[in-house]
Amino acid sequence: MSMDSGIRGFKKGLITLWRLTKIIVPVYFFVTFLKMTPILDMISKWFEPAMSLIGLPGEASLVLVLGNCINLYAGIGVITSLTLTIKQITILAVMLSFSHSLFLETAVAKKTGVSLFFVVTVRLLLAVVSGLILNIIL
Repeated sequence: MSMDSGIRGFKKGLITLWRLTKIIVPVYFFVTFLKMTPILDMISKWFEPAMSLIGLPGEASLVLVLGNCINLYAGIGVITSLTLTIKQITILAVMLSFSHSLFLETAVAKKTGVSLFFVVTVRLLLAVVSGLILNIIL
């Protein structure tokens, strides 16, 4: 029984690794490609004023957009391709813990009868407030 459990666990681990790799690796290469073009600089400059309020560079907006629209693993793929400090990564991680996968999780919340506007507003508000507070205390 122990050997069978180990084999099943190993197979499930490989399946999970493959699923995560299919998301993280392409996002990593996409953002790395953007770094070689003026596009990332344009995005950074456009988001810089808002992102500076929470202690993040403009390019960190990609982490929040992809983490909120796709999932946490897309956000992780972006984080790994950027040069960020521990403070900045912590702020992003906490913000995404409140607001990740907005489309999917809002659809799930809708099934329970909760207001979509309420769910999205609360999650985004918690993310922004946590980013502001962490920027001050870290």
